[in-house]
Amino acid sequence: QVQLVESGGGLVQPGGSLRLSCAASGSGFGIYDMAWYRQAPGKQRELVASITSSGTTNYEDSVKGRFTISRDNAKKTGYLQMSSLKFEDTAVYYCNLARLFTAISYWGRGTQVTVSS
Repeated sequence: QVQLVESGGGLVQPGGSLRLSCAASGSGFGIYDMAWYRQAPGKQRELVASITSSGTTNYEDSVKGRFTISRDNAKKTGYLQMSSLKFEDTAVYYCNLARLFTAISYWGRGTQVTVSS
């Protein structure tokens, strides 16, 4: 069993930066694909960025060039570096670990990111 705890959210002005962290407990962090999702009020949860167990990354179009996903398997921690933040980035951000071709999927409780002037 894996538990995930996100941190690093907060209030930031437009154009600012934040780095989110996702700390995992339990074993096997490195074998999972990791992703960050977000859910804004009244909207569905959407995929923001993902990184496979081998390090291949993918980004939702609206965050390309502004967000960077990374992971440190030794520390069992994933990151989402967010720069040039916009009002529309405001959401609760969730970390997910999943194993390809299985039903295994773990979620954190989320961290709030608010972009406001």
